[in-house]
Amino acid sequence: MTNQTANNKQNQMGPIIIIGLLFFIFGFVTWLNATLIPYLKTACELTSFESYLVTFAFYISYFVMALPSSKVLEKTGFKNGMSLGLLVMALGALIFIPAAYTRTYVWFLTGLFVQGTGLALLQTAANPYVTILGPIESAAKRISIMGVANKIAGILSPIILGAVILNGIGNLNKNLAGMSGVDKVAALDALALKVILPYVIIAVVLVIMALLIWISSLPEVEAKEEDVSDNEVKRTSLFGFPYFWLGVVALFFYVGAEVVAVDTLINYGLSLGFDIKVARFFSSFTLVAMIVGYLVGIISIPRFISQQKALRYFALLGILFTLIAVFTHGYISVLFVAALGFANSIMWPAIWPLAIDGLGKFTKRASAIMIMAIAGGASIPLLYGYLAGLPSVGSTHAYSILIVCYAVIFYFATGGYKIGKHYV
Repeated sequence: MTNQTANNKQNQMGPIIIIGLLFFIFGFVTWLNATLIPYLKTACELTSFESYLVTFAFYISYFVMALPSSKVLEKTGFKNGMSLGLLVMALGALIFIPAAYTRTYVWFLTGLFVQGTGLALLQTAANPYVTILGPIESAAKRISIMGVANKIAGILSPIILGAVILNGIGNLNKNLAGMSGVDKVAALDALALKVILPYVIIAVVLVIMALLIWISSLPEVEAKEEDVSDNEVKRTSLFGFPYFWLGVVALFFYVGAEVVAVDTLINYGLSLGFDIKVARFFSSFTLVAMIVGYLVGIISIPRFISQQKALRYFALLGILFTLIAVFTHGYISVLFVAALGFANSIMWPAIWPLAIDGLGKFTKRASAIMIMAIAGGASIPLLYGYLAGLPSVGSTHAYSILIVCYAVIFYFATGGYKIGKHYV
């Protein structure tokens, strides 16, 4: 290793640690939704379909706000944009205070939308930052490291929040039917107020982190325009990169599959008759499986396998695990839904660099469009919730929709990632 190479790695380490902290925050806030779904279903007296508006409100903000986020980043740069995103997330967390006091579902959804808006800004900055920070061939490894931080937070968040807001909710659900109107309202109001303290703490942490990012020495990193040979036409817009748009579609279906595998699992366990004391850990099983997959990616990519081949094999695993989950029952079915976390782990780290490779000056705009694809987390879980509520389908067979998701990802990994590229 030359001195220059060693210095480059050392220079990258500080920014990677800072971005790793950001991804930890992404994970902690994002995966709270798995706990909020059963919590708000009881507190706001929702149907199964209505409860999945939690994921819709949170993830649709990425679609709505991603392009405005790219405009903000053009003005602020990556660093200041990240600080602003954290402050917006803090505002969203504080909206939970009036939502809890009034037990108004629309206010909860508004808070989630605002949090998602902040995350859209953060992720529009952070994901290309990690990709550009080093060689494109090892981008999946760097994003996998970020994923480990994200999912460790995701494991902790439902356990911590679940211990606070889901404590006693099983008995409450059993007793609600026999309560008088006044007693029922009082019990549900008391349940709603449980969410205030955790979200105030989250808001304070987000503000502190925003200040730390603002005063940090995090460098600006710019993407360079790709070189083209004399016999190639220089592309003037993102529409000249077909592989990028296929990557957007793949990311849409991946995020939908990932959110379904995590955020539906507590409710799924309850529908199978598991006690809430057991079921509240189920979403953490998925995230543990994801961490295992990330570690496999960190060790093996690109040393033993390319990121596109890894994506192909993990998409096939997703199809296999889904089939087993759909055609089994009880713990086996739950465990194979959780095992989808392993199959999903390599997908974001591999899809993202394959899709933006070679975009050059279009990278920031492309990043915003990729963030819009996170809307898959809004629509596909909502479709799952609708199908799970149909007696003719049910919560187990509703998972069949994930087969389509993984088939699309497999196509991108097999050939879609190189359609229209100048080089492969």
